[in-house]
Amino acid sequence: MKYFKKLIGERIYLSPRNSEDVEKFTEWLNDFETTDYLGRSGIITTLAGEKQYLEKSNSQEAIFVIVIIGEDKMIGTVSLENIDKINRTATLGIFIGDKKYRGKGYGVEAIRLILEYGFKYMNLYNIKLDLIEFNTRALKCYEKCGFKEYGRRRKCKFINGKYYDTILMDILVDEFKGDFIKNKNII
Repeated sequence: MKYFKKLIGERIYLSPRNSEDVEKFTEWLNDFETTDYLGRSGIITTLAGEKQYLEKSNSQEAIFVIVIIGEDKMIGTVSLENIDKINRTATLGIFIGDKKYRGKGYGVEAIRLILEYGFKYMNLYNIKLDLIEFNTRALKCYEKCGFKEYGRRRKCKFINGKYYDTILMDILVDEFKGDFIKNKNII
C-alpha cells in the first residue's frame, strides 16, 4: 500500500485514508481488544461492508491513517468528522488497531498532529470526542493532549452484559498549545 505524508510528526505521519486498507480495518474491527474500547463489539464488520464504508466516508477533509515513519506501516486511524463549518466544530475519532503500538505514545502524537491541522489549517474552534468510562488509557491520552471533560451520558453503552457511562470531552482553539507538524512550509 502506498501512503502519502500529509502531516509528518516525530515518529509517525498521517496519510489520507483509502479503501485499499479494507482488510486491515476489517481485521481490527472484529477484534474485541479494539472494539470493546470503541463501543462497537456488538457490530459485525464484513469485508464488503467495511469496503463500502471506507469508499462512502472517504472525505477530502480530515480522515487519515497513522503510519510509522521509516516502516510505512499503518497502525491505526485518526479523523475529524461531523465538521460544522459555520460553528467551526468537529468530532475527533481515533484508534490504534495494531496492538504492538498501543500505550507507546503514538495516539498522543497522532492527536496532536490532527488538532494542529484542525485548528491552524481548517479554522476549527472546538473539537470534541466521546469515550467509554473504562477506557482509562484513552482518558489519560486525551487529557495529555489538552481535552477537558464537560459532561457524561450515564449508562448509555452496553458492553459484555453491563452498561457504562460515556465521557464527553472537548478542547478549544485557545487551549491548544504546540507546534507538532514538521513538514509545514510557513512557520
